[in-house]
Amino acid sequence: MRDLNELNDFRDSSTRVTTMFGNAGDGTCGLFRIRSPIDSAVMTVIASSDDGWDHVSVSRVKRIPTWMEMSYVKTMFFRENETAMELHVPASQHISFHPNCLHLWRPNDGLEIPRPPSWMVA
Repeated sequence: MRDLNELNDFRDSSTRVTTMFGNAGDGTCGLFRIRSPIDSAVMTVIASSDDGWDHVSVSRVKRIPTWMEMSYVKTMFFRENETAMELHVPASQHISFHPNCLHLWRPNDGLEIPRPPSWMVA
């Protein structure tokens, strides 16, 4: 994951956030307000890097983020040479705190995410 201080122009450091989380974050975590590349509506992005994983959640008020929006956020929060993934876990493991939220994940312990051969990926 990038150093999230590079995204400080988008970081929400309001009193509401600092009261909820204790601070506005740092180079490894934070809450960000990013404008959608599709319609300029605000997307809420929460990023963290702990327990062996880089994690970014992306939510919108009225709908789920699109592929284009998730790709846009991926390029902002992850380096160009990093693979990040969305996971579809078994229904029994679903935990939903927001109905319009999607997530990006990447192991940060040096392991590479397995990928299909490049000719299979459009």
